[in-house]
Amino acid sequence: MSRSAFLDLARPSRRHWLGYLLLLPAVLLIGLIIAYPLFVSVDLSFQNVGIPRLDQPRRPFTTMNYERLFTSPEFWNASWTTLKLVVIVSFFCFLLGLGTALLVNNRFKGQSLARLLVALPWAVPEVVAVVVFAWIFDSSFGLMNWVFIRLGLVDTTINWFSSPEAAFAVVCVTMIWKGYPFVSIMMLAGLQSIPEDFYNAARVDGANAWQRLINITLPSLMPVLGVTLILVMLWVFRDFSIIYVMTGGGPLKATQTLSIMTYEQAFGFFKMGYASAIGVVTLVICVIASRLLMGRAPENI
Repeated sequence: MSRSAFLDLARPSRRHWLGYLLLLPAVLLIGLIIAYPLFVSVDLSFQNVGIPRLDQPRRPFTTMNYERLFTSPEFWNASWTTLKLVVIVSFFCFLLGLGTALLVNNRFKGQSLARLLVALPWAVPEVVAVVVFAWIFDSSFGLMNWVFIRLGLVDTTINWFSSPEAAFAVVCVTMIWKGYPFVSIMMLAGLQSIPEDFYNAARVDGANAWQRLINITLPSLMPVLGVTLILVMLWVFRDFSIIYVMTGGGPLKATQTLSIMTYEQAFGFFKMGYASAIGVVTLVICVIASRLLMGRAPENI
């Protein structure tokens, strides 16, 4: 067989090799930016390493980082804070996102402008959103304190970033404002795909708006709801910039999530091995949570 015949990828027997060849650059890029750093992180998590250097020999294998991690109250506190944040933010993101999607899905004057305003928070950079909310919740001259005092809800200003409960609430509000437009956009896309004949038939049968929502809208949106739920929960779980810029994980570690803890251990205390162990555990939790969510409704996702 000649060399030219061997390299002829247009032949039916070798046509599938052309697809592999075209995918090879993307596979190599994924391997360089995802697979290799992941392998290095897992390897570092089994070493007692401060600041790793390429010219240093590999440290001995040890499980000390994981033993220290699972016996650390700080890790369990960060896990509990992360879980609370994921549940609260995801719930209200879906509540607001579905509500605004149903609202802007109706035909009314200024519909295009309303859809633009709904999606606007998602386009705002996270750091900009944090700065805006930091001014709103400022203890001296913030808008939120002024509103509460004018409504008679409080007598004095609230130090939002000094109280653990208040700081956690501020972080939740900021993340909900930043995240609900994504849910709204996804829900709106799902609503647009529901045939209008379903609603017309329901109206003929005498179904009211609530019955149409429960029996037509929500079941039709289940595939979109499942995918959106996974994406939102993973975003909240791994988000770093909002919490770090706003509170830095404080006060009293009330807003310290696993991502904040990983950053502090790696770049605050220069314990790269311990930080890698936290990162690996975080990755495992994300994979298990995603798999459980996908497995709950395999026919919808």
